[in-house]
Amino acid sequence: MKTTMKTIKKYFKRVDGQSLAEFAVTTAMMATLATTAAPKFSGVGEGAKEKKTLADIDKILKAANNFYNEQVTKSGRGRFPGQWKFNETVPDDGAGYTYTEANQSSAEDLVNAALNGTFDEDGEQTAAPTFTSFSNSTDAPKWASVFGTDNPDAELPQIEDGLNAYINVSEDPDSYAGGTVEDKVGASEFLSAFGGDPIKSPFQDGHYIYTVIAGYGSGTSSLAPIMFVADLESPSSFNKKLQP
Repeated sequence: MKTTMKTIKKYFKRVDGQSLAEFAVTTAMMATLATTAAPKFSGVGEGAKEKKTLADIDKILKAANNFYNEQVTKSGRGRFPGQWKFNETVPDDGAGYTYTEANQSSAEDLVNAALNGTFDEDGEQTAAPTFTSFSNSTDAPKWASVFGTDNPDAELPQIEDGLNAYINVSEDPDSYAGGTVEDKVGASEFLSAFGGDPIKSPFQDGHYIYTVIAGYGSGTSSLAPIMFVADLESPSSFNKKLQP
């Protein structure tokens, strides 16, 4: 019995364990691990957003391609959402990327310069891309919203309080909520293709935008229009092209 009581007393009198210094070292190590791991976890999140926005752009291009093919059957000539005819730009009335003398590639060069920069004959970059942010005021007006600039389910980012990003608003439908498709109004026709449900960018300053270079010609010498779709978070980083 005495032996047992002595054992119990010794147990409660034990003072071994972590000292204050050891605890401080452990805490410091945990803090260091947390601060170094945080950027990696953040990077994983950004990577997931990048994959999602590129997948969303693919969905938009697929819908545009289906729409184009439907118009071929319906009208005898394909067009993209928002185009009056295959040889019109989006945005229209000269606000988009235009060309003269049936030189479609010159307009495409302008889009590529905005999204990818320019290069010399040796492949060396001579100028950086210009359309890198939602706050751009030079290239943005040449692009239209895929689903509408005032759609509460896919809001347009604001440069500052009360000032929206500078993309063109002429292609927006007057009303998208009533379910009525407005012919040749890009955002309305795109919304119809998605059952009235817009796709929202995963980025805070993101918004899906598009521009169309007009086609031209007739018969075997005709060229189809070209569509580019991008995420306004960083158009130069997230964009794809479609030419049927």
